[in-house]
Amino acid sequence: MKYRKSRKGKWIILTLTILLGLAALWTINSFAQQIRHSEQEKVRLWASAIGQKAELMTQTETFFNEVGIDERRKVKLYIDVLQSFNKQDLGSDAEFYLNYVSYIVDSSRTPFIIMDRDSIITSCGNIFPTVQEDGAMIGKKITPQLLNRFSDNPPFHYTVWDIPLTLLYRESQIYSDMREALDNLSQSFLSEVTQNSVFVPVIVVDSSRHRILGSGNINASDFNTPEKLNIKLKEMADENDPIELRLANRQLAFVYYENTPLLRMLRIIPLIYLLLALILVVISYNLFRTARSDEENRVWVGMAKETAHQLGTPISSLSGWADYLEGKTLEEPYLGEIRKDIDRLDTIARRFSKIGSIPELKNEDMCEIIRHTIAYMEKRSPRKIKFVTNLPDRPVIAAVNRYLFEWVIENICKNAIDAMEGSGTFTTILTNEGSLIHIDLCDTGKGIPPSKQKYIFESGFSTKQRGWGLGLSLARRIVKDYHKGKIFLKYSVPGQGTVFRITLNSSNETQQ
Repeated sequence: MKYRKSRKGKWIILTLTILLGLAALWTINSFAQQIRHSEQEKVRLWASAIGQKAELMTQTETFFNEVGIDERRKVKLYIDVLQSFNKQDLGSDAEFYLNYVSYIVDSSRTPFIIMDRDSIITSCGNIFPTVQEDGAMIGKKITPQLLNRFSDNPPFHYTVWDIPLTLLYRESQIYSDMREALDNLSQSFLSEVTQNSVFVPVIVVDSSRHRILGSGNINASDFNTPEKLNIKLKEMADENDPIELRLANRQLAFVYYENTPLLRMLRIIPLIYLLLALILVVISYNLFRTARSDEENRVWVGMAKETAHQLGTPISSLSGWADYLEGKTLEEPYLGEIRKDIDRLDTIARRFSKIGSIPELKNEDMCEIIRHTIAYMEKRSPRKIKFVTNLPDRPVIAAVNRYLFEWVIENICKNAIDAMEGSGTFTTILTNEGSLIHIDLCDTGKGIPPSKQKYIFESGFSTKQRGWGLGLSLARRIVKDYHKGKIFLKYSVPGQGTVFRITLNSSNETQQ
């Protein structure tokens, strides 16, 4: 009952430790979730802002394109007025229309050149800062450099009074300034996307997804080859859908981004703390078990040493009295039995004295040890209990401490006698398999219930009303710690019996 209470208390402490760990983990996880949610909101706002700015740039690009179309429309209107001289005589209105259209072209400061079939400039405007510089060009042949400057827009070909003419024009200064501003805005926008304030790792690629337009907050070595770039973009797309952008000149681009390092860390923090909590629980449990085992060891050693010490004085006294009675009228059989009991007490004292110290191991014949121990137990057991030994004909040698190993067999035998309740068979079987020795101790007793079998070797556990629960625990300690062997419950069925097996290392090969 005390054992069960102690075990129950241990599980209560362990359960409380686990509950406290889970509570701490839940609290940490809650904080991590809040921070993670905040980070995700920042990333979503950043992505939304990119989309809105991209839409603004698209609208701005559309506006500039319409301005360019409007400029071409003005030039076309100017040509239409010039060509009207071929169709009809506008009389006094001709000068008005010509001045009006020229005003439209000049007001937008659209640079233009009119030349004949021989590339001689017949008229020009808005090419140089002053009218005089523009006038100096009239009558001269157009130079290749000047022709190249006006090659961005397709020319207009027309005739006036059957004279073929060609009009070349460029974007107006206002339009050029606006176009430059748009290009700067595109570069600024890309820089803002890649070097964002929320430290989002980002890669901007063109429509082919092979050319990188910009990147930020990410290690360039992760995508410095086409293969690595494809892998990285796929990883990013698995985390977040890429954002489609329209840059200057209607250029299509895609923004690939992944979660921030902080957000990634927050995702694994609960797992890290869970692992740490499990490690702490395991360490705490092992420390608790080790402390309990050390305490048991100290109790065992202290009790054993004290018992050996207490037995020493009466054994010495009894030995003296036996020597004194040896020459008296006491009959020899009685004296012999007294000496056997004194030797038995001396053996018990030796056993207890060896607990807690390293015992001396000697090569012993295990068959002889088993015969001697079973013979001793048979004389002190009920007559209805039958003892059977199945031993090899040849010696089986193992390095053991005779006093302690006989104690192991005696403890198991006593438990078997109690389990058989005065009637049954106790069988000892020894087999030698290569380098191992197996000793099976079998009884036909009431057996051990399955629910209790895993506790039988623990200190304090006993199925008997007045048992201390020390016999099997002591046997395991002697076999495992002192002889480096194994002892375990091989078989037990309620109502049929129990079999314990002891396994030791054989010394037969060494002896040979």
